[in-house]
Amino acid sequence: MTVSLYDTTLRDGAQMEGISLSVEDKLRIAHKLDELGVHFIEGGFPAANPKDVEFFQRMQDVKLNAKLVAFGSTRRAGADPAKDPTLNVLATAGTEYVTIVGKAHDLHVRAVLETSYEENLAMLGDSVRFLKSKGKGVFLDAEHFFDGFVSDQDYALSCLRSAVNNGVDGLVLCDTNGGTLTSKLLETIEIVQHAIPNTPLGIHCHNDADVAVANSLAAVEYGVTQVQACINGYGERCGNANMASVIANLKLKMYENVVTDDQLANLTQICHFVSEVANMAPWPQQPYVGASAFAHKAGYHTDGVIKVSNAYQHVEPDLVGNQRRMLVSELGGSRGLLDKIAELGIDYPVSREEARALTEKVKDSEARGYQYEGADASFEMLVRRTLPGYRPPFHLDDFWVVLRRSDKSIEIDNNKEMQAEAMVKLRIFAPGDPDGRVMQTAADGDGPVNALDAAVRKALGEYHSGIGDVRLTDYKVRVVDSSAGTGASVRVLIECADETDRWECVGASTDIIEASWLALADAYEWWMLRHPAWRVKSKHGGRGSDPEEDGCALR
Repeated sequence: MTVSLYDTTLRDGAQMEGISLSVEDKLRIAHKLDELGVHFIEGGFPAANPKDVEFFQRMQDVKLNAKLVAFGSTRRAGADPAKDPTLNVLATAGTEYVTIVGKAHDLHVRAVLETSYEENLAMLGDSVRFLKSKGKGVFLDAEHFFDGFVSDQDYALSCLRSAVNNGVDGLVLCDTNGGTLTSKLLETIEIVQHAIPNTPLGIHCHNDADVAVANSLAAVEYGVTQVQACINGYGERCGNANMASVIANLKLKMYENVVTDDQLANLTQICHFVSEVANMAPWPQQPYVGASAFAHKAGYHTDGVIKVSNAYQHVEPDLVGNQRRMLVSELGGSRGLLDKIAELGIDYPVSREEARALTEKVKDSEARGYQYEGADASFEMLVRRTLPGYRPPFHLDDFWVVLRRSDKSIEIDNNKEMQAEAMVKLRIFAPGDPDGRVMQTAADGDGPVNALDAAVRKALGEYHSGIGDVRLTDYKVRVVDSSAGTGASVRVLIECADETDRWECVGASTDIIEASWLALADAYEWWMLRHPAWRVKSKHGGRGSDPEEDGCALR
């Protein structure tokens, strides 16, 4: 049996709340889906809106391995198919295949289409026959089929027969409301196969009951040969079947060669690419491709997976382009911590005794509100600060933050804004200067954290080149113990990036400004270790004439 992958991210997936794809977005995603190896890419309805019209026009000159599919509906009730605008758009969309959606539920025929059962059957048959006469391959998405089958089995089957009798190339059984459980879905598929033999069947599942992937895979086991799904499970309401999980399970668990090994190894990267283009945060717990899919936290888990990789992993992460991660927490043991240190590239030979001491330090930190699972850079700094001979590049001796509320306009009452100013005393330990030198700077900012950050950057910028390349890309605050009210400890998680790297840090305190500073300090220190390009001032206050004391990178 040959199973084909039909991706509907550009149409059904784009209906997810929070997603709005531009034409350029759709073009970029289409190319990535083609790289992944899907067999059909549904581009949308070529006359639904100006973006889809432009997309299909621009795709005319694009060569894909996949088949681009135009999507639309059957003819309107009472209309001549040759004059129906939807069918004519599908016929001239420039695609080899089209998919039409038709009603297969008696309730929808009566209450939504507001037409007769006989007219709906005619709409299905006429539409398929017209599109076939134009040389198109035609799939019928039998909308609400499983619910319609429960309501009126004979009529639901009649809808399928109307399409088959007019030459349809495939019937796609849709669980449009996403509420059909697997056992009932399989019973229905079996009846369809006996009632309408020798017609290829597809499956299109929504995820409202959280069984879309399971239903899709079970349908394949029952002989369905086309699976419709969306990358990352995007789609209306609770989403569609997740194409990433469908591909990985078909390939690795059911031994269906739907994509090549190399294409499978790009699965994680492509899923993250699509989430980035769609401006949707990746789901860390997403099976196979999520950041947490192969993350290990408990001590006996980390110990086991180090000894035998499949002890706590159902597949090897590199098969889908992902990687194993050891999480550092109070639940972990010293063995997992040692592996995490090696993973971070710290080549100092930490002994088991030192690792146990570090484990206790991690536990103590997490008791105070820290959490290192999503903050590898802060964990690395925690480890490095315990190593013999390590000297930080700077230390914050003291800081003040002043907040004031001032009128923006004398004429408009209550139009006031908060203004912040920070003053810092930063001790910088440049190469060859063991005592460090104190820099005092001040800066304004949009809030206390921004002002503090600006003042510190000003001081570090006097001694270290490139510090301005570091940018803050995410900032989150979590209340650690809400029962303490406004006196609760807070955890600040930040993400920073430059042109080549992206790293995460954490800080915790009962003071949100201090928690923010602790995270920022880790971020700058982590970056400076990787970019040791110092501009070292002479002891007389100016730039030194020695090349190792003036402007060159000391590595």
